[in-house]
Amino acid sequence: MNFKYKAKDDEVADIDVTSFMNLMIVLVPVLLLSMTFTQTTVLEIKLPELTGGGVASDDPQSKLEVELTADSVKVYYPENTLVQDIPKIQTEEGMDYDYRQLSLVLQAVKAKVPEKQDILLRSELDIDYQHIVGAMDTLKSYKTVVAASVVEIELFPEISLDDARKVVKARSL
Repeated sequence: MNFKYKAKDDEVADIDVTSFMNLMIVLVPVLLLSMTFTQTTVLEIKLPELTGGGVASDDPQSKLEVELTADSVKVYYPENTLVQDIPKIQTEEGMDYDYRQLSLVLQAVKAKVPEKQDILLRSELDIDYQHIVGAMDTLKSYKTVVAASVVEIELFPEISLDDARKVVKARSL
């Protein structure tokens, strides 16, 4: 018994990829949309020292402090010397901090001491997280137009956080 296999040269096997294409048509837009929601931004801050002191500095009188209170933003430089008290302003969403004016004050301080990199942000306990992050963005840098393009200029990138309650008590004494 001889069996001979006779292959048909005229038949070509087709691969059915329609189900795979349907999957890709649905999967690709879903993956692209989910990527835009997973972007995270990290703000680096310096934690207070374990000794209980404030920001380590060569000159103790050279502290630059910004204090967020319930009704204003106060800028102190040097330590305990009020530069400006910036009250809240009325916006479309309600009362909000005047970050633009805060940025202008910090730009003036930066012009006086261009080598300074650190700043201390003090806030009261009832200040919303979004206001603290907005203040940190303002302290870190500002945007300006140079040669027909928008650039980000660094102000004070080394931000430390502290509680404003203990300082208010010390200043009132």
